[in-house]
Amino acid sequence: MNLHQFRFVQEAARRGLNLTEAAKALHTSQPGVSKAIIELEEELGVEIFARHGKRLKRITEPGQHVLKSIEAIMREVGNLKRIGEQFSAQDSGTLSIATTHTQARYVLPVPVARLREAYPKVNVSLHQGAPDQVARMLIDEVAEIGIATESLSNYTELVTLPCYEWQHVIVLPPGHHLAAKERLTLEDIAQEAIITYHPSFTGRTKIDQAFASRKLEPRIALEAIDSDVIKTYVRLGLGIGIVAEMAVKDDVNSDLIARPAGILFGVNVARVAFKRGAYLRNFVYKFAELLSDRLDRNLVAKAMNGHVNDYEL
Repeated sequence: MNLHQFRFVQEAARRGLNLTEAAKALHTSQPGVSKAIIELEEELGVEIFARHGKRLKRITEPGQHVLKSIEAIMREVGNLKRIGEQFSAQDSGTLSIATTHTQARYVLPVPVARLREAYPKVNVSLHQGAPDQVARMLIDEVAEIGIATESLSNYTELVTLPCYEWQHVIVLPPGHHLAAKERLTLEDIAQEAIITYHPSFTGRTKIDQAFASRKLEPRIALEAIDSDVIKTYVRLGLGIGIVAEMAVKDDVNSDLIARPAGILFGVNVARVAFKRGAYLRNFVYKFAELLSDRLDRNLVAKAMNGHVNDYEL
């Protein structure tokens, strides 16, 4: 048995048992993938996949156990590579970060800049996506560290720690009739056309839950993943906006009025995540520390070793 066979089995499972898609992802041929899987099954003496003709139909019970072992082996292979990189080039390499647009646009620029000052030979690769995509990039080892508000703590394959708290704000054009009110209510907001985040992004769950708890049906006029897009449409008069507070904190001489909405929608917690069992290089720990003064190397290391599940912000 060899690593190529392990990769082929792993990728076939990831691609929904579609060998053609697995072959494309691995830059090889479909017959080659099929042959390697069959050879591994023959060597192990068990079927990893049940078949209908030449098609894979499901993962067998022994196949489930084989896949778990392969995941562990491939994770350790990745760790070996990172250990080699760590000690052969202590201060260089690439830090791959998976995050949402809001985090990449409003939160990460300063920590990334400070990391580059501390490690000038380290390149930074930003991968943006929905929170579920952020989690999948960590699990698939596309990224070493992930930052998002929603979903990350739902994955047992990940170690997550709370990073910082934030709240939503309401943004209004100066001439809007609600601009004269210092404190807005959910009833006030529900009567307006609302421009806010797509349901899977940036604390949208808390917004929906707040309206539902009061049995209100908000009029969502437009959904977006980009806070700047939301603010643009508010300026055009399409409605009032609900955005993350970090999206307006640096607006100088803004043509929009912002009202804090934490009391209406609650507090959100951004989380930092790593793949469970992964080996973290020095600059990964450093970047975690730069994200929040509540994170330090010892805390992250304890969490990665299973000694810390969470901590209070």
